[in-house]
Amino acid sequence: MKAISYSSYGPADVLEYGDRPDPKVGPDSVLVKVRAAAVNPVDWKARQGYLQSALEAVFPVIPGWDVSGVVVQPGAAVDEFSVGDEVIGYVREDFLSRGTLAEYVAAPVRTLARKPLNLSFEEAAGLPLCGLTAYQVLHRTLKVQDGETVLVHAAAGGVGSFAVQLARHAGCRVIGTAGPHNHEYVRQLGAEPVEYGDGLADRLRALAPDGIDAAFDTVGGEALRVSAETLAHDGRLASIADAEVFSYGGRYAFVRPDAQDLTQIAELAEQGIITVHVDQVFTLEQAADAYRLNEQGRTRGKIVVTVDWEN
Repeated sequence: MKAISYSSYGPADVLEYGDRPDPKVGPDSVLVKVRAAAVNPVDWKARQGYLQSALEAVFPVIPGWDVSGVVVQPGAAVDEFSVGDEVIGYVREDFLSRGTLAEYVAAPVRTLARKPLNLSFEEAAGLPLCGLTAYQVLHRTLKVQDGETVLVHAAAGGVGSFAVQLARHAGCRVIGTAGPHNHEYVRQLGAEPVEYGDGLADRLRALAPDGIDAAFDTVGGEALRVSAETLAHDGRLASIADAEVFSYGGRYAFVRPDAQDLTQIAELAEQGIITVHVDQVFTLEQAADAYRLNEQGRTRGKIVVTVDWEN
């Protein structure tokens, strides 16, 4: 099969397009013909070696954890999916090697859900990792409640855009940090936009004088510090970007594959409660360029890589 892979840590230049062995299908996995795979910051951070203390790399590594596609072969013990089923998945293992930027991926059923009927394959590929992250942080870590004020950092980004929509669906008032060029988009998602940078704490206090009930940090650093400063007396803080959150009494979160959670997110997408904004689409051969764009950190929504269905 054709795939993107890298044989050593490094910048996007280490990514190569070429032939890789077809994946083997275990008894509780299905072989998915990939239609699209989303690009996420964690992919290039792993490729640059930032996660090597937590995730072993078995080179060559095929990057990518998000996928949408079609089941072409169920494993021997699989009865959840059949040939022809359209699926989405957050296909993460506990090591780096067999990712989704390829023509095929062998996906454990615990990582999959049925694709929302109303989403294209490109849109659906952008849903699993970021949607699961937002859902699990809001409902399992922060445990947001109807009527609370929730702060979401980088509200126009992949995780942030889903977090805004999910928090609004939970009945929360949402304040979202974003650059001025994204303020209208953040309003459309359902949040009150606020510009990040110098003076952020004062701007937040003006919007929420009684403090923030739950702060969702996706950036780290100064954003995390300001979040802690502007919490209400019993406010909660969670970060997916900076382990320094512990020093502020908050919690660190890392998204977990969960078929039930992913099914719930897919149902919300099918009901039109959450939408996926695809910022730009690249072919598999152009994946290195997709990652270069993602590394600039100014993406609105998702960057997606498509795989030629005719191959």
